[in-house]
Amino acid sequence: MTSYARPAPPSDPIPGQQVPGNRLLSGHLICMASMVVWAAGLPAAEFLIPIMPSDQLGALRISLAAMVLLPVWILADGWRAVIRADWLRGILVGALIGVAAWCLIMGQAAGGPVTAAVITAAMPIVAIALEVLWDGRRLTGQLLAGIGLSMAGGVLALDFSAGGSNVALGALFCFGSVLLYTLGSRLTVTAFPSLSLIGRTALTMAGAAISMLVIAGANLALGTPLADPGLWGLREVISLCLFAIGGLALCQLLWIISINRIGIGMSSLHTNASPFYVMIIMFLWLSAPWNWLQAGAAGLVALGVLVAQGIVRLPRLRQTG
Repeated sequence: MTSYARPAPPSDPIPGQQVPGNRLLSGHLICMASMVVWAAGLPAAEFLIPIMPSDQLGALRISLAAMVLLPVWILADGWRAVIRADWLRGILVGALIGVAAWCLIMGQAAGGPVTAAVITAAMPIVAIALEVLWDGRRLTGQLLAGIGLSMAGGVLALDFSAGGSNVALGALFCFGSVLLYTLGSRLTVTAFPSLSLIGRTALTMAGAAISMLVIAGANLALGTPLADPGLWGLREVISLCLFAIGGLALCQLLWIISINRIGIGMSSLHTNASPFYVMIIMFLWLSAPWNWLQAGAAGLVALGVLVAQGIVRLPRLRQTG
């Protein structure tokens, strides 16, 4: 049985310091994979949102993801790691992720899947701000230029014509999701140094599930009707599996691995390419039209990531801090 005490790898990224090339490349590729599987779950959610209240869907989705991750954690690290983990802290950190997931569902219900996919272009700003405040990251012209390019790509990717009935309200919920999810993701990596990455992910996902079950239970007690099981068929079950196991459990694990390798700031830049991945999946799966603007926006986001990371150097940029 693997020992419970597992210190964080000494190569965890420190914002502003150079990351080894192989770790840098793998971190970005893993983050891209995380965004792809996350985007794949959003079209599936369109079959589930009409038949379930958002809090019940969120609780079901996160609980299923936790039930998938917990056995993997047990197999990887053993029962002792699970028993000795700081469950109180895990529940508190997981609650941030759980409420963020609920806000995302509310945002998608109001503003549509593309609006939800953006998770707003502000996520890199929030993530970099956390690193500046807590980790001492230095703001450079190269970094600011990369953030600007990524944000520009995110804004261009917004397609309000494909939104829901209330795009503004959906964007507001997504912004709340950004704040909570960014903080929760960062704490998942930093607040549990004795746990493996799968342990950190499974612990906080279980905490998120508990928080969402409390929210859904409270709303049921206040009179929210229970979802009608008669509306469920094979399509809905498959959609739930895609939305929960692929779009959350696998996505979250890949996301935490990428943060551990390249940091929350660099990882967050990739989120602005999510609308492009959603568009590709909807194009291939649901025969939606191809959007060249979103394709170009994704290229702009990719350029922003390369510039912010220093892979593409911009001349005559001076450090701002």
